[in-house]
Amino acid sequence: MLFRAREKSNLIRRLRVAVWPRVSWSRSAQYFKQRVVRLSGSPHAIALGVAIGSGVSFTPFLGFHIVLGLVIALLVGGNLVATALGTAFGNPLTFPLIWASTYRVGQAILGTPPVRGEDNIAHSLAVRSFDALWPIVKPMMVGAVPLGLVGGAVMYVATYQAIRAFRAIRNDRLAARRRARDEAAKTLENA
Repeated sequence: MLFRAREKSNLIRRLRVAVWPRVSWSRSAQYFKQRVVRLSGSPHAIALGVAIGSGVSFTPFLGFHIVLGLVIALLVGGNLVATALGTAFGNPLTFPLIWASTYRVGQAILGTPPVRGEDNIAHSLAVRSFDALWPIVKPMMVGAVPLGLVGGAVMYVATYQAIRAFRAIRNDRLAARRRARDEAAKTLENA
């Protein structure tokens, strides 16, 4: 096969690449940006999809970000692929910062004191079930709303501007090729 990988990728290798890219973070970010700006659809729909995906990443519902983002995108008309790509904003490197900030903002909004850590959280969860997590999850849910809205707004503006700039450059390049091709055709006709 022409484009098959030399070594078959296993679960450990894929997880390592998800946490630490093979080449560099900047190259991975450039690849991600190129994937988003080349999506088909209006700049508004794509930017809205990315904004929804990144905003949903602030919620504490780990594992449901894509599903939640897709439902919201269907309701408001965002691009579904862009939404799925936007949820990559929440990743193993950003989750600790997101969780800490949503918890702090939620505490400030609710006016609740910090929850004391328990020595044996596994025992506490087995005995009290969801009641043990609710004092932590509630401020995170409340704090996720304003932070998700702000993060989504920032991602919307950045994505919208990037898509418009990319498409303007691409249209100029295609127009220049068309003009060059037309001039070459005229030159051949006159010769």
